[in-house]
Amino acid sequence: MVFLIVKYAVTALVIVVVSEVAKRNDRAGALIASLPLVTVMVMIWLHVEKQPVVKIANHAYYTFWYVLPTMPMFLQMPWMIRKGFGFWPALGAGCLLTILSFVVAALVLKRFGIALMP
Repeated sequence: MVFLIVKYAVTALVIVVVSEVAKRNDRAGALIASLPLVTVMVMIWLHVEKQPVVKIANHAYYTFWYVLPTMPMFLQMPWMIRKGFGFWPALGAGCLLTILSFVVAALVLKRFGIALMP
């Protein structure tokens, strides 16, 4: 139980630090946010919890493929905000674009033997 609380605390701390840095410096916040901190933490937690290395390797592998469809949102959302759409519409459209991108990526990658959908 203590380990679970430590996991929550460390994970929350990372998010708070990134958001605080982002308030003070756009580029530094974005740089830190772009680092695969969550993935690295998850792999560390899995290792500490004695999960098989194959599970950790699979986590890293699938994370790569799941990140790719999120990339268009990071261009579309600022474009919409700069065009005056506002934060919530831009975020909503970004989420929809991410879902659409994920479906397209999953269908394309399936042809290459990479199954993203369970």
